Amino acid sequence: MTARTTRRTTAKSRIAAVGAIAVAGTMLLTACGDQTKGGSTTADSTKSATGASSAADLLPPDIKAKGVIKVGSDIAYPPVEFKDGSGKVVGIDPDLGAALGKELGVKFEFENGTFDTLISGLRAKRYQLAMSAITDTKDRQEGIDSETKKKVGEGVDFVDYFTAGVSIYTKKGDDQGIKTWSDLCGKKIAVQRGTVSHDLAKAESKKCTGGKKIAIESYDTDLEAQTRLRSGGADAGSSDFPVAAYAVKTSGGGKDFQLVGEQVEAAPYGIAIAKGNDQLTKAVEAALNAIIKSGEYDKIIAKWGVEAGAVTEAKINGGS
Repeated sequence: MTARTTRRTTAKSRIAAVGAIAVAGTMLLTACGDQTKGGSTTADSTKSATGASSAADLLPPDIKAKGVIKVGSDIAYPPVEFKDGSGKVVGIDPDLGAALGKELGVKFEFENGTFDTLISGLRAKRYQLAMSAITDTKDRQEGIDSETKKKVGEGVDFVDYFTAGVSIYTKKGDDQGIKTWSDLCGKKIAVQRGTVSHDLAKAESKKCTGGKKIAIESYDTDLEAQTRLRSGGADAGSSDFPVAAYAVKTSGGGKDFQLVGEQVEAAPYGIAIAKGNDQLTKAVEAALNAIIKSGEYDKIIAKWGVEAGAVTEAKINGGS
């Protein structure tokens, strides 16, 4: 789940205006963006749904022969990816992965890893893809550390498949006057390490005056950050909007948390692929366009109540 990161113009986020899962019982999403600008698309890639130009034909021969694509993922980020009561990996990304795998004629195998190691896992060839609510940003594309702005790697390519923003949440009935990121000065926030929320907190803390910096506690998983807030060890938490809204709706039967303020930093989620794997990137793009055209994509997005974050076409490196 890499949003899960990178600073933008106003605050930050794991998308381009995503919808809102309502906390008053149902899921309500309000969208504020699409993916019609930037990036590149392959107009003919959707033909794979009709069999005229199969996305599977674009797969590298070695992957096609193995019949498996290994996918790095931080499987503790509901509803994007998580384990259900039986231990089965479920969520938006696993469902989309299954549909993409069917289109490509291979199986997507999700392998658990901490969010901040997924991209390095691609470089080490532990996975062919990383799919974990990873925000597509220019820094990630170019291998730039978002905080130091130094080159730290070759970067990755993204096939963008969804959009979302970042939200703040607090204990229910105890928002402590927190409505915006600037209200966090002098307070403590719990976040997942390496995410957009983490970047936002660090960037906002630098703006605080009067010695009232933001105390930031970062954790390997978002669920650990939620536990810290639930126990009273922090004043607020922050996650990508769909994740924060899901936590608010489900944790403690909806009695633990509440969303505060508006989501910020809308940006695309991307399936990450190591640089130099253009054939695989095009195959994934073609498969995504195929399931969008067939309607399977919309069915999956609707299943999880996040229609406002849906895209109408695949896009390569559409993040900014």
